Amino acid sequence: MITVQVYIGIDDTDCRESRGTGFRSRQMSSELALAGFGKVLGITRHQLLIHPDISYTTNNSANCIHAETPDVEGLKEFCRNFLFRESQPDADTGFCLAPAGSVTRAVEDFGRRAKNEVVSQIEAEKVALAHAIHLEGLAGNHKGVIGALAAVGLRHTGNDGRFIWQPGKQLKDLQGFMTVGEVLKGTRVDGILTRDGLILGAHELIDLTDWVRAVLINGKTYILAEKNLKKSGHGWKTADKEYVRAVSS
Repeated sequence: MITVQVYIGIDDTDCRESRGTGFRSRQMSSELALAGFGKVLGITRHQLLIHPDISYTTNNSANCIHAETPDVEGLKEFCRNFLFRESQPDADTGFCLAPAGSVTRAVEDFGRRAKNEVVSQIEAEKVALAHAIHLEGLAGNHKGVIGALAAVGLRHTGNDGRFIWQPGKQLKDLQGFMTVGEVLKGTRVDGILTRDGLILGAHELIDLTDWVRAVLINGKTYILAEKNLKKSGHGWKTADKEYVRAVSS
C-alpha cells in the first residue's frame, strides 16, 4: 500500500473552560488511527508570538500532527468532521493539511514570522493557495488558520517545537534513575543531548525529573540534559522546564 507523509496543523479549538488544543490533537490522532486513515508519527507543540493584537485562549501555541496515510482526501474529511464536532462553539478553529512535499521554504518562513511578528489571515491563505495546501477555518472568525499553517511550517523545519505525543513508550511514564539506553529503548527519541551539545552514551546514568519532554533539533528528537549539581546526585539529569521551553520555542 502506498502511503504519503502529511502534516496536520490545528489551532484555536478551545475556550478557557474546555480541554485544550493539545488534548484535541491527541484525541484526533487516536481516532484517525483507529478509523484506518493513517499512522501518526508524532505530535508537536509550537509557540507563536504573544502580542496585544493577537487573540488567543491561553498562550498562543498551535499543534502539528505528523502522519502517513494511504488516503489524503479521506483523512482530510475525517479531520474536518472531527474538528467540527469537537471544537468549542466560540472557538476560531483553523485546520491545515499538507503533504510533506508541499511544505516549501515559503511555508517555513511563514511559520517563523508567526513566532516573531503579527501576521494576517489573508497572508496565511495566500501562502497556502500558492502551494496547494489545504487551509480551512472551521469555527468563529477562522483566525486559527494562521496558527494551523504556522505549525505545519515550523514542524517541517525540524528545528522547532516539543513533542506532546510519540508512538511507543511515553516519556511522562519514565522516572527515577535510568541509563540512557534504558530511556531510549522503546521510544522514538534519537538521543539525549546536553546543554554543551554532547550526545550521552548508552551507559550514562541520568536522573529523570518530573517533566521529561523531547524537542526537535536538526530533524532529530532529543531529550535535553544538564549537569546534576546535587551533592548525592549522578552526573546528569533532565534539563529544567524553563530551558526546555526556551529551546523548543
